[in-house]
Amino acid sequence: MKHYRALIVTLGVSWLAIAGPACADDCYDLWLRTPKAVAGPAAVTAIGDSATIRLAADALRRALPAGTPAVTVATAGDPQVAALRLPFAGLGDEGYLVRRVSLGGRQVLLVAGNSDRGALYGAFALLRAVGDGADAAAVTLRSAPKVKLRVLDHWDNLDGTVERGFAGQSLWDWWSLPDFDDPRYTDYARANASIGINGTVLNNVNAKADSLTAPYIAKAAKLAAVFRPWGIKVYLSARFSAPIELGGLKTADPRDPAVAAWWKAKADEIYRAIPDFGGFLVKANSEGQPGPRDYGASHADGANMLAAAVRPHGGIVMWRAFVYAETDPEDRAKQAYSEFKPLDGKFADNVLVQVKNGAIDFQPREPFHPLFGAMPKTPLMIEFQITKEYLGFATHLAYLGPLFAETLHARTGRKPGETVADVVDGSAEGHRLTGMAGVANIGRDRDWSGSTFNQANWYAFGRLAWDPDLDPAAIAREWAGLTFGNDPQVIATTTAMMAGSREAVVDYTGAFGLAHLMATGHHYGPGPWVADLARPEWNPTYYHRADRGGIGFERGASGSDAIAQYAPSVARQLAKPETTPERELLWFHHVAWDRRMADGRTLWEDLVAHYDAGVAYVATMQSQWQSLRGKIDAERWQKTATYLSIQHREARWWRDASLAYWMSVNQRALPAGVAPPEHDLAWYKAQSFPYAPGHTS
Repeated sequence: MKHYRALIVTLGVSWLAIAGPACADDCYDLWLRTPKAVAGPAAVTAIGDSATIRLAADALRRALPAGTPAVTVATAGDPQVAALRLPFAGLGDEGYLVRRVSLGGRQVLLVAGNSDRGALYGAFALLRAVGDGADAAAVTLRSAPKVKLRVLDHWDNLDGTVERGFAGQSLWDWWSLPDFDDPRYTDYARANASIGINGTVLNNVNAKADSLTAPYIAKAAKLAAVFRPWGIKVYLSARFSAPIELGGLKTADPRDPAVAAWWKAKADEIYRAIPDFGGFLVKANSEGQPGPRDYGASHADGANMLAAAVRPHGGIVMWRAFVYAETDPEDRAKQAYSEFKPLDGKFADNVLVQVKNGAIDFQPREPFHPLFGAMPKTPLMIEFQITKEYLGFATHLAYLGPLFAETLHARTGRKPGETVADVVDGSAEGHRLTGMAGVANIGRDRDWSGSTFNQANWYAFGRLAWDPDLDPAAIAREWAGLTFGNDPQVIATTTAMMAGSREAVVDYTGAFGLAHLMATGHHYGPGPWVADLARPEWNPTYYHRADRGGIGFERGASGSDAIAQYAPSVARQLAKPETTPERELLWFHHVAWDRRMADGRTLWEDLVAHYDAGVAYVATMQSQWQSLRGKIDAERWQKTATYLSIQHREARWWRDASLAYWMSVNQRALPAGVAPPEHDLAWYKAQSFPYAPGHTS
């Protein structure tokens, strides 16, 4: 672990730009890069002695450039600061204010908040602004998070593996905890604090009951102690059947007083070890996980029982709405709405219902989930996937800021102008308990996320969780400058690559709303032909419904009628193929191969063109990255170049395998001038990857 200790002093204390190519860089520093030289520490004074205030002041001392005006870090409650009557109202307990003031008879740059956490976020905001080229002497900043809980969900297992994780083993070394305090835990907390993330769920939603035993509570308590000064609370995924597995009870029925008493005692035990424990995340009655429906109880019954257990301690419950059952013949896209909509208003006030951005499962493109706006009496916490389970794992460059923003900015149709972001941040209905969760892409790889550009997705999630209205293109520019330095060519080129990268994945894996076309089990590579899995809704053929006449899942009145789950104004637009946005056409409708599209081509011609465009975009990214050789340090440049080569090969594989299959179904030739697949369909079907990345439980 020596190399971790050596880097702890350099991680995360500056965003100062580095002109020209840097020395070798293994990406450990993320967007928190240290300047080559800082001529002496900046003059920073801390008022107050909390660990958090000290961390904020220390970060500024190390990173602000020479010549920066004197800086004071404080809280609004300090008498000197309070006497200034500054506009702290409305900033809550995490917002910050950065501005020039006269304090104690001298001009200083004040970094302050209503709490020490606000001051910490203000310090990082100042560094971000300076790193983006602002003159510290002229900086004025004022911001508060629009979303209360900004949480990373780690799908980390107790054996060290990570489900759908592509950046190595789990960051948590459960075996050496609680004894060994790995410096990397501090580095992780610092990185999260720098983008406003304030919560971490430590273990997989497919939870093991062992995570609630005394030894593992002690391990979680150690991590909580490391994270606490950085403003981060820990949460645990709770296995619903734990009273049976750990407590020896014969039932986990949430209506049974003995079950409720067991959970209350367990909550009390956890809070004795972790006084600021955030609460529980629960996946129940989904994909084989136990839950209240096993006993004829509702999801509200289950969530409220757990909520009562943590309520005395100020804890909350995040109850996932990701439910579907093989015994339910209803369209999988409808099942969460059908199950949760009738429960609106029945959840306790310390429960958040956690809803995925779309109704299926983190696909490269999904329409927004119809539950958003449909449960006005219930706080809904949106869940995104930062790890790229369906977007090329670690090796494909796919910037997800546009995916996150596409959902957040979608109009629900429930109220004039209402967006999904309005539902999530509570402004739509006045909810005070709000949240956004992201399934983490973090592991023990030196670069944390599997590649440099994957770090941008972690960064974008944090920035959008703080403010869902931010522009993902602006976030990309910000991240590129902080990560690669201030060379205009580097920033322009990397942001240009990122801009269309997610859309390219959509194009070469399945445009126009096609989804869930991956191969079996590992979700790696194309498999639109798969039709033999035990559960119908696990088969790609269930989703694309391709036949000789057409393709797409009919979700209108003549099909599953899933469209009716949306608000009337949205449903009216989606009801007909002619008024459905083309990017979602095949998600909502089964249409003919020869249907004329907006550009005058047939659907088949357009689909082929999108496959080719996706592959071509990756080739363009390769050329763009090549132009930066010598402007990016050799280590990061070479790894990205290699990964882009992998992406181009695999994009072509997706394109060729998919076209070979569609041609076998529709019996149509490729448009004139289009290159045929490299191999026949049998060759693509024969490919097998039993050890592809991404642990499955």
